[in-house]
Amino acid sequence: MRGTAAIIAALLVSACSTPRTPAPVETRPPPPRPTRAGAATTPSTPVAAPAVDPATLPGAENAGKPGYYSVKPGDTLMRIATQSGNNWRDLVRWNNLENPNVIEVGQVLRVVPPGVEPGVATSRGVTAANIETRPLDARAPASTSSTTATTLPPVGRAGSAPAAAASSAATATPNPVGAASSPASGAQTATPPPTLPADDEEIAWSWPTSSSPAPYNEAKAKGLVFPGKAGDAVLAAADGRVVYAGSGLRGYGNLVIIKHNSTYLTAYAHNRSLLVKEDQMVRRGQKIAEMGSTDADSVQLHFEIRKQGKPVDPSRLLPPR
Repeated sequence: MRGTAAIIAALLVSACSTPRTPAPVETRPPPPRPTRAGAATTPSTPVAAPAVDPATLPGAENAGKPGYYSVKPGDTLMRIATQSGNNWRDLVRWNNLENPNVIEVGQVLRVVPPGVEPGVATSRGVTAANIETRPLDARAPASTSSTTATTLPPVGRAGSAPAAAASSAATATPNPVGAASSPASGAQTATPPPTLPADDEEIAWSWPTSSSPAPYNEAKAKGLVFPGKAGDAVLAAADGRVVYAGSGLRGYGNLVIIKHNSTYLTAYAHNRSLLVKEDQMVRRGQKIAEMGSTDADSVQLHFEIRKQGKPVDPSRLLPPR
């Protein structure tokens, strides 16, 4: 018995002294970047440093051409759209982007509508939508039909014919100026949208709110800050087309951006509520929002005028008070 106990004790001692081999650890590379199909669907995530050769990215053959933009580090589709005076949804459509959040540094994006010469687009400015009146079931204007439909063609798209629309409206309305319209016709006269000037000097500017702004400080702010009360009216500073209305641009809260021509756009930030929609035509002095404090420490209107995408001192363009 004593011999057996000695053998068992020796075995236990040798087992305790045997070094333990750790379990093997497999080192795996980090997961790959999300693909276009699996990434988020918001256009507000900045792009990182380039990971691929820009020459292999979509649109590389158009780099440096008028009407195209090369993506830089930190860009977002929202920012590119704002600087070029476009709706980011238009950029998605023009560039066949599967996901607005997935753009690469060096990628070249079209920032003018397809089929439009960049030189013509930048010299003509924004074209206001035209009202075309024609019968619902007819392709050509008909002067004898009393059933009409009012169609607002998209701004700046190919295929719109302002001259034909004006001729059609004139043909469908044979009554001379000043003549009484028939009560049975039920026709309503629509207010024509504003015609936006191509010449920068022709823009009629006005103040965006009734309060007085803090002094402009180019080093600290990109625009003017108007203090006020929640709900104060925010007004369009000039005729234009709304290219953005939402809260997707960080630091601006509820934001409205209006394009006035190919040179100028205005931005109205920190609103409590927005009263206009994207692609809507607005007139100077029209109420477009209510003042608020979204993404701000106090109730205020942050107002910018941008020339070719770069902020300028608004007080140099606004009329004297």
